[in-house]
Amino acid sequence: MRYFILAFLACAAIASCGNPLGLPPAFISNVVDTVSLYALSGTPVSLPSGYSIIGQRAVRTDQGLPFDFAFDFDSTGQAVLLPTGALKMGKQSGLQISGQDFDSIKIAPTSNYNLDSAQVVDSNRVLILHSSTVTCSFNIPAVYYAKLYVVRIDTTSSERRIDFLILSDLNCGYRGLEEGVPRH
Repeated sequence: MRYFILAFLACAAIASCGNPLGLPPAFISNVVDTVSLYALSGTPVSLPSGYSIIGQRAVRTDQGLPFDFAFDFDSTGQAVLLPTGALKMGKQSGLQISGQDFDSIKIAPTSNYNLDSAQVVDSNRVLILHSSTVTCSFNIPAVYYAKLYVVRIDTTSSERRIDFLILSDLNCGYRGLEEGVPRH
C-alpha cells in the first residue's frame, strides 16, 4: 500500500493534465500477449520460469533478471504462481484471483493482492497482478498492472508448462486493463 500512496503523491505533484492524478496522457497501447512459462522444478534451467510485467517477457530466473512472478508446481502437484515474496525476494509484486472474465476487467484494483504465498491456479483462471515498485520515466515510483488468463497447464514430466494470455498497462501510474491506449 505504501508504494501506491507514494506513486499517488508523486503523480499528483506532476499535475500536467486534467485527470485526478495529474498524470500525463497515456501513450503506450495495451496489447494481449501469449506467454509460456516452465516450472521452476523439474524442467531445464535454460527455460524461462519467471515473467517481468514491465519488460513484458518471460525470463530465466537464474540469470539475475528482474521478474514479478514465477511458475511451479507445489508438493501436491498443483500448479502455482509465485509472487516475489513467496520466493523470499521481498514483498514487492502481488497477484490476486479474479471472479471476472478476462475481457470484463477494465481497471486493476489497488488492494487485496497476495504478496507472500503461492497462488494455486488452474486452466481458465483469471488473475490480476502488479509489478514490484519501479521508477518510471516521469521519475516517480510506480507499480505496473496486468491481467492474466490461464489457457493451459501441462503437467507431463517433459513439459511442466503454463500457457497464458497477459495484458499489461505500461503507462506510468495507470491501471487500465483494456486493449489500446488507456484513458486513466
